[in-house]
Amino acid sequence: MDTKKELYRIQADFCKFLAHPKRIEILTLLGGEEMCVEDIASKVEVPVPNISQHLAMMRDRGIVEGRREGAHIYYRISHPKILQTCTLMKELMIELKQKQLEQLK
Repeated sequence: MDTKKELYRIQADFCKFLAHPKRIEILTLLGGEEMCVEDIASKVEVPVPNISQHLAMMRDRGIVEGRREGAHIYYRISHPKILQTCTLMKELMIELKQKQLEQLK
């Protein structure tokens, strides 16, 4: 299989995965600190089972890692470039939006 094409497929899959606003919000929260499911759910105002599903998908893709402490699992971003990617995309979206607004003037 063509390695470049496989990398494009993996990159597209990652972008599709990040297309959910709650997942981006969760990653942003985890960029600041390690958190348990209940704390994440409280901050993003989403039920614990929904957050658990998002985190399971992220864990399966290697985006987050978890560690058990008693009855809780604490999650963190697995690699700093994941948060850097989200931050860079957000900055780009802000710049593009500002450019669009300037063109409307």
